Order: sequence, then C-alpha cells, then structure tokens
Amino acid sequence: MRGVHDLITLYIWILIITAFLSWIPVQSSQGGMATTKRILAQITEPVLRPLRAILPRPRVGGVGVDFSVLVAVIVLVVINNII
Repeated sequence: MRGVHDLITLYIWILIITAFLSWIPVQSSQGGMATTKRILAQITEPVLRPLRAILPRPRVGGVGVDFSVLVAVIVLVVINNII
C-alpha cells in the first residue's frame, strides 16, 4: 500500500506544479518550459478534463476561475487517507 500512497502523493504534486506553471507565459513553443508544460498537461488532463466539464467556472474580475485542480487534489487527499 505504501507504493499506492506514494503514487497518489506524486500525482498531487504534479497537479500543483502544473497549476503554478499555468500562470507563467511561454514565449516559444520550442523551449524547455513549453515542453515541460506539454508533458505535464498530458499527465494531468485525463483527470482534469472531466472535472472541468462538471464544475462551473465562477467569474472573478471578468475571468473564469478553474477550480478543477483544487477539487482533484482534495479528492486525491481523501482517497489517500481512506486507503
């Protein structure tokens, strides 16, 4: 079970890092940052895409806020604590 807990914890960190990197604009689609963001998106989108379809996007200052990462992290923490 320790391995499952470690994998869930790793995925939580990947989600958090992906969320923070989404705030950083990328100048080129060829650089290391763009590649990193693309790889992280491929890892996290299968979980986040269904949540984005379900969750409403509240408007804050005219911008839609995406809470899918927060919800995914909370669900994963609960699952990690249950098992």
